[in-house]
Amino acid sequence: MPGLVLMSQNMPGLVLMSQTNPPVPVNIIGAPGPVNNVPVAPAVAAMTQPRRATGWKLAEEQSCRDDLTRLCPKHTWSNNLAVLECLQDRKELLWNYKLNLTMDPKFESVAMEICKSTITEDIHSQGEVIACLEKALVREAEQQDQAHPIREECKKSIMRVAELSSDDFHLDRFLYFSCREDRERFCENTQAGEGKVYKCLFSHKFEEAMSEKCREALTTRQKLITQDYKVSYSLTKACKADLRKHRCNLDTNMPRAREARLSYLLLCLESAVHRGRTVSEDCQGEMLEYRRMLIEDFSLSPEIVLHCRGEIETHCSGLHRKGRTLHCLMRVGRGDKGSTVDGLCQSALQTLIQSADPGSDYRIDRALNEACESVIQTACKHIRSGDPMILSCLMEHLYTEKMVEDCERRLLELQYFISRDWKLDPILYKKCQGDAARLCHTHGWNETSELMPPGAVFSCLYRHAYRTEEQGRRLSRDCKVEVQRILHQRALDVKLDPDLQKRCLTDLGKWCSDKTGTGQELECLQDHLEDLLSGCGEVVGNLTELQSEDIHIEALLIRACQPVIQSHCHDVSDNQVDTGDVMECLVQNKHQKEMNSKCTVGVTHFQLIQMKDFRFSYKFKMACKEDVLKLCPNIKKKVDVVICLSTTVRNDTLQDVKEQRVSLKCRKQLRVEELEMSEDIRLEPELYDVCKTDIGRLCSNVVFGNAQMMECLKERKKQLSQQCHQRVFKLQEGEMLDPELDYQLMRVCKQMIKRFCTDVDAKNMLQCLKQNKNSELMDPKCKQMITKRQITQNTDYRLNPILRKACKADIPKFCQPILNKASDDSELEGQVIGCLKLKYADQRLSPDCEDQIRVILQESALDYRLDPQLQIHCAEEIPGLCAEEAVAQEQTGQVEECLKANLLKIKHDLCKKEVLNMLKESKADVFVDPVLHTACALDLKHQCAAVTPGRGRQMSCLLESLQDKRVRLQPECKKRLQDRMDMWSYAAKVAPAEGFSDLAMQVMTSPSKNYILFIISLGVIVLFLVGLLCGRITKRVTRELKDR
Repeated sequence: MPGLVLMSQNMPGLVLMSQTNPPVPVNIIGAPGPVNNVPVAPAVAAMTQPRRATGWKLAEEQSCRDDLTRLCPKHTWSNNLAVLECLQDRKELLWNYKLNLTMDPKFESVAMEICKSTITEDIHSQGEVIACLEKALVREAEQQDQAHPIREECKKSIMRVAELSSDDFHLDRFLYFSCREDRERFCENTQAGEGKVYKCLFSHKFEEAMSEKCREALTTRQKLITQDYKVSYSLTKACKADLRKHRCNLDTNMPRAREARLSYLLLCLESAVHRGRTVSEDCQGEMLEYRRMLIEDFSLSPEIVLHCRGEIETHCSGLHRKGRTLHCLMRVGRGDKGSTVDGLCQSALQTLIQSADPGSDYRIDRALNEACESVIQTACKHIRSGDPMILSCLMEHLYTEKMVEDCERRLLELQYFISRDWKLDPILYKKCQGDAARLCHTHGWNETSELMPPGAVFSCLYRHAYRTEEQGRRLSRDCKVEVQRILHQRALDVKLDPDLQKRCLTDLGKWCSDKTGTGQELECLQDHLEDLLSGCGEVVGNLTELQSEDIHIEALLIRACQPVIQSHCHDVSDNQVDTGDVMECLVQNKHQKEMNSKCTVGVTHFQLIQMKDFRFSYKFKMACKEDVLKLCPNIKKKVDVVICLSTTVRNDTLQDVKEQRVSLKCRKQLRVEELEMSEDIRLEPELYDVCKTDIGRLCSNVVFGNAQMMECLKERKKQLSQQCHQRVFKLQEGEMLDPELDYQLMRVCKQMIKRFCTDVDAKNMLQCLKQNKNSELMDPKCKQMITKRQITQNTDYRLNPILRKACKADIPKFCQPILNKASDDSELEGQVIGCLKLKYADQRLSPDCEDQIRVILQESALDYRLDPQLQIHCAEEIPGLCAEEAVAQEQTGQVEECLKANLLKIKHDLCKKEVLNMLKESKADVFVDPVLHTACALDLKHQCAAVTPGRGRQMSCLLESLQDKRVRLQPECKKRLQDRMDMWSYAAKVAPAEGFSDLAMQVMTSPSKNYILFIISLGVIVLFLVGLLCGRITKRVTRELKDR
């Protein structure tokens, strides 16, 4: 042990080294006697010797002379304490000399002379002077006593005397007399020497049976140890070689007082351990004891006492046991008590945590150890006791059923400070020290930089952890795994992210003061992303972007969704690198039976957050980032980016360009995003915002998700506000153009699509389902959904893309007046389709348009709900005249037939006109009259098989067969035909032809068509003959006039 100088006027400079074991202790009353069965005769002899003169030298003693000559340089012989440094074998004499030194009145007089400004009263008891000086030294370090400053040489003298008594507690006379009974009570079997009794008493310091006087004396000695580690004999002896080996005493630029501090020794040796250097087990054992001591008693750290005094008095008084005060200060530092600590106090706490290094062994923190014992025994029993992974295991079980409240609180208090210095996680430091030095310009373990803010190194590491190869330097594999592990654990609490907490302190208070639940603060910040200050918005955005790539950062969400992940997403969740696959899988399986409410809420919330910035959707960002920069610059919101890109794709498709501007990989991912957005109206913010009032008014009992809210708005479309109605119409227009975006249709008809439309293109899916709607194998729910979509399509030709394309020339040609009155965002209520139906009856449509209208006529003839004009104009007649038919679950044309049969009872002209139009349309083709077609199906097969369908030809064939007495039609067919003829006859009377085309149509469909045509033909012949005759007469008269 290096020499330490004791200075005074009356005593020569003495060099002191570590002490040796006293073979002969003194009994508890201070007289010679046996203690612990150790012989005391030599001690008695030594103690009974008269006190020597001031100039007495150890080198003059016969028992020491030979050893002195053999072991010690000659220049040290005149310095008694220098001799102590060399001689270790003649223990009896040396021990008694040190004892006499602490009892010597001459020393007291020297101490009184040097420290007279400190001692204010006459103290003559044995050891009281030394104790007084030691307490004064401690108070000055804590800046509690400024009235009597101690000179530097006096401080050194006090510390050297404390070192003299470090091997045997008998030599500290004040502590010895204060703790005699406690020593017998707690350490009866502990042999004196090598500081063993001190260590035993330290370990029982907070026992209830420990006397307050002894506890106070022990605390004073511990405080001296923290100021100079050499005051601890056992620590000095165990770590002497390691201190020299790791050069912990060679910093010439550092003040000697700091170099001797316990914290410096611990930091230096801990640095060696963390760097993988060898430190002896004895030294590590001693370090562990003193690290635990620092955590247990905050008062041993003068910086804590000095800078945290106010916080202790306000929040943590009366907790001075087993580390409770320190944990209370940690809790205040976290802000859990509604206030924050002073910056100097925060720094002192951080320094203490680094010195104690509880991250390497949780047992150092007794408060944490006791609180978490049950959790460790159940959740972490597979990990060796004292292993650093215990803390990681506890963090993984945070907020789970196995975690207890007290453990949770203690763990978060400690993790708050560990998270502010990446070196305090030993596993992270071991795996990442090379990466941190290479990428983040870090210092050594025991070095700090004021320019490096808390948490900056870890922030640097996790930014590099998620870099792609194209983006440059990345972390090593082992380091990346550790960074991800910690990031997953700390994402549970915003306070464990120093950068986020610092930048978002104002926003947390402004927007999230009431969000105190687990994980709620980060969710709140994400919800208010647009409102956050720029610095906070940036860090929250970056963290959200990381979450989109690695959803395991959302630990609570992953726990809630574990059943779904195991059942449906285990393939992607087992991948070591998550690139957004897990979240995409969860979204796709959002409505599986394994999905619970917590998982659904979490997944939906993440989807909603993703809409704020396209960067928050990792797969979308990676697939489309180049396309976004090229085609949609300066657009940030995901929904706007999706609209921009999808509009580009649609325009390129409609214009049949040779090369799409949007890349193939982006188009594929764009489709995924569009499908996800269709599931919840909240994922389309512009639509949701304008319809929020209508949702509250019309759909308050409908839950979000599964497209149920959107379906509610569609069903109540006529009651919506104008803006909402316009948005819903635009949405439906897009869904009809691309049925795959119709979430409800695709969900309800999922199995039917697999059965009937496996090979059908997605854009023709609804058409395929409509064609198979009346199949016996069709699911009733799917059939009902198809009918809903047909009703929607028939309200406006723009909602039927196939009809719109087939009739693009016919619509402006025949229905322009209706188009002139129409607006872009509201339905025409079937007016254009009604117009085309009439032109179909007149046989004036183009072939493609005629085919589409025929299909619509056939469908609406079976279900009156598919004819919006009929529903509007006959709103009273249908429930009044055909109530029974209208409520039938299966519509097969009963309502239409009822209205036709009750034509004479209909009073409203518009309704009557609609029914007459139905009759007119049915004359054009037997296929648009399902009742008649069904009744006459057999006769059509036998009598009109050779007649080409369409343009009324088969209807004319049936009517001719009815008039032909040689043909025997089926009774039902004959009856239905006769009824139709009567209806047509009545229709002709009440609704005469409005033009030549209507007249021609009535003639061609009349039962007396042949007779009428004969009369018309005869009339034409007569007119021709009359004209011819008149022409010849006129010619003869003209010639006679010329002859004159």
